[in-house]
Amino acid sequence: MSDELPALPWERARRRPGPARIPLTRDRIVEAAYTVLDRVGYEKLSMRQVAAELGVAVSALYAHVSSKDELLELMYLRMFEEWELPDPDPERWREQVRDYAREGRGKMHSHRDMARVSMSGMPFSPEALPHLDRLLGLFRAGGLPDRLAGAAGDVISTFINGFALEESIWESRHQESGDHAWTQKSGEQSWEEIREALQRYFENLPPERFPHLTALSGSMLNKTNDERFDLGIEIIIRGLASFAEDAAVSTAPRPSAALPTGSSTGPAVPDGDDPASPDDGPASPDHRETNPAAPDHRETNPAAPEHRKAGPARPRP
Repeated sequence: MSDELPALPWERARRRPGPARIPLTRDRIVEAAYTVLDRVGYEKLSMRQVAAELGVAVSALYAHVSSKDELLELMYLRMFEEWELPDPDPERWREQVRDYAREGRGKMHSHRDMARVSMSGMPFSPEALPHLDRLLGLFRAGGLPDRLAGAAGDVISTFINGFALEESIWESRHQESGDHAWTQKSGEQSWEEIREALQRYFENLPPERFPHLTALSGSMLNKTNDERFDLGIEIIIRGLASFAEDAAVSTAPRPSAALPTGSSTGPAVPDGDDPASPDDGPASPDHRETNPAAPDHRETNPAAPEHRKAGPARPRP
């Protein structure tokens, strides 16, 4: 028999204590925002829905997050957590950039419409600067000139975001068009059917009007999105590597040309100053003096005027 006495008639029924509330924090708000994003997508994400997910009033969110824009930025910055880039390795920089791109695409797939969240964020937030600095280090380790190393990060990020955005758009269409049989399959299966349909379409075009589309109909589209992504990254990396190779050639020391045997290392003689030139005038020897037996042409033609009697001696032409 219980020793507890019944309550007196005039006493109010005591309320049972409810569960303790978990304090509201930024981390909880961001997690709830991801849950809402996965359920309704980027366009329908709102502060009101995030508050409902947490079971609090909307006004309670604003004590931690000033606006939806700030919430999106927090969601964007969360992506960089536990994303460690390796130390730059000049021998493996291509592989390191390739791994970075694949991991970045994986981050975009971690939540629905994450590419749109990423493209709405500011990449130069203080929290993201260490990540950006290490990424630029990979390009500099590969020998890229500074003017290209600074732009390469933007090129890679733009490709990753754009590719992931295209994938998210197709995924949204699949979810919104469930009445089509092909949209009820996975994204890769759906792309396979789209690819085959496009290939047949290009094959059936009139070749006299579209010679290149018909000729390349079987090779324009790769089989999977993974293959398409890897090909795009490889094109970018090889393009960047060509700039690094050009820079290495332009900065390499050039070997000095070997001088011919017996060549003089003295100062060059200007044109027309050849000591052996007959224009050197009085310095030229009188060939008659070097060869006394040589005939004097003046004696063979007595009628010829003797120019040396007309004035002082002049150089012979």
